[in-house]
Amino acid sequence: MFKKNLFIFCAFMLVFSSLSAQDDLLDELNENTTDSSYEMPAFKAMKIGNLQSTKMADQGDFYLIVSHRFGPLKDGFDTFLGLDEASTKIQLLYSFWEGVQFSISRESYNRTLAASAKIRLARQSKDFPVNLVTYATVNRNTLIDETIFPDLKSSDRQSYATQLLVSRRFSDKFSFQLAPTFIRENLQNLNVVPEEKFNQFALGFGGRYKLSKRVSFNAEYVYNASRAESSPFDNSYAFGLDIETGGHVFQLLFTNSQSSNEPGFMSSAEGDMVFGFNVVRVF
Repeated sequence: MFKKNLFIFCAFMLVFSSLSAQDDLLDELNENTTDSSYEMPAFKAMKIGNLQSTKMADQGDFYLIVSHRFGPLKDGFDTFLGLDEASTKIQLLYSFWEGVQFSISRESYNRTLAASAKIRLARQSKDFPVNLVTYATVNRNTLIDETIFPDLKSSDRQSYATQLLVSRRFSDKFSFQLAPTFIRENLQNLNVVPEEKFNQFALGFGGRYKLSKRVSFNAEYVYNASRAESSPFDNSYAFGLDIETGGHVFQLLFTNSQSSNEPGFMSSAEGDMVFGFNVVRVF
C-alpha cells in the first residue's frame, strides 16, 4: 500500500512539475466561442467539484480526467491522513458535435463502469440570462456480491442520474449554478439503509469565485430530498481550488464522498471529510 501511494504521489508531482512546458490552457479555455454575443463560460472545468458544471467540450476536443479521493481525514496518521486508502476514477470524454459530448469511465469505488452524455440547450447572452445544459449518466456496480443478493438480476447493478444544469456568470469573478437531479437506483441494501428509495430527487447548487487569473475558489452542496431521516448517509458537499496552468486544470478539493459519480455522491455520501483532486487534460 505504501509503494502504491508513493507511486501516486510521485506521478502527481511529476505531472505538476511539467505543467510549465505545456500549452497555456487558460487561453484555450477563454476561446470557447468567437461570437461576442455570448458570455464567457460560467466555469472553467467540467465539474465544480463532484457536481457537473455547464462547461462543455468544444467540437473535436478529447479530454482525459483523473479523479482521486483519499480516505477519511479523521483517521489521522493511522492511515496517513487517508493516503493509505483511495478511490480513483479514469474518464475519457469526446465531443463529436458542437454542444454535445460523451464520456466513459471506470471508478474503483464499487468498481463502477459509467457512460454519460451532456447536451447544451442554451448559452448565456445579451438576450438570454443563463446557460442551460442537460446531463445523463448510467452506472454499473460490478462489485455487488451475489452471495448477499442471491436473486440478483443484471439490471440490479444499474443506477442512473439525469440533471438540468442552470448557471449564470454574474461577473468576471462570480458564477453560480443550480442542478435539479433525478436519481434511480435499481437495488437498495436494507442492511444499510432503513427503507427502499429507488427513485430520489436532489437539488445541487454551487459556485465559483475567481481569486486570480489562474486560481478560483469553488464550492457546492447537494440536498437529497428523498433520503430517509435515519439514513446513515449525508448530503454531499465539496469545496476547494481550481488551478489552471500548462494544458491542465487541477482541482484540489475536500468532500464527504469517495465516489465522484452522480448516483454515488448524491445518494451515498459517507459524511467523513476526505481530500481529493481532479486532473483535467485536454488534447
